[in-house]
Amino acid sequence: MNLPNKITLVRIFLIPVFMLIAWLKLPYGDYLATFVFVIAALTDTLDGYLARRRQEVTRVGKLLDPLADKLLVSAALLILVESGRLVSWVALIIIGRELAVTGLRAIAATDGIVISASPLGKLKTIFQIIAICALLVEDYPFSLWHIPIGNITMSLAVILTLASGIDYFLKSQELWSTS
Repeated sequence: MNLPNKITLVRIFLIPVFMLIAWLKLPYGDYLATFVFVIAALTDTLDGYLARRRQEVTRVGKLLDPLADKLLVSAALLILVESGRLVSWVALIIIGRELAVTGLRAIAATDGIVISASPLGKLKTIFQIIAICALLVEDYPFSLWHIPIGNITMSLAVILTLASGIDYFLKSQELWSTS
């Protein structure tokens, strides 16, 4: 197993660590959970960079990397819903879009077509990560000035989630005509 895939596995193994820390309600646990979440999120950039740079892109990596991303974001959204920091319909939209796009990619893969992440999809991910981090720490330090940065960025993340999902489906209409 190559280094990029090992890094992806680290991200997957960090998910239960993140969830346990968030669930235990330790002193400063929200900050520690956010730290673990950020480290896990950063491994996504690192494993992709290394895979391309070292020319070690593999089928396993192509499967595990997006799966790890979806698991990490879904776990964080569930933690936020459970803690009352996020309404469930927002989590449902984001997780639903992820499942729909994953299904679309699976259909495309059966025809040998690879649907890469779009710039809009990457922007969506950035806003989701920022929003999740802000909501995990209850908007600190912005809460000192009563700025709901978590809600603002999550609203943008939902808009980008919907827009990028629609974009994926519009750009892959030829898959539907052959199915």
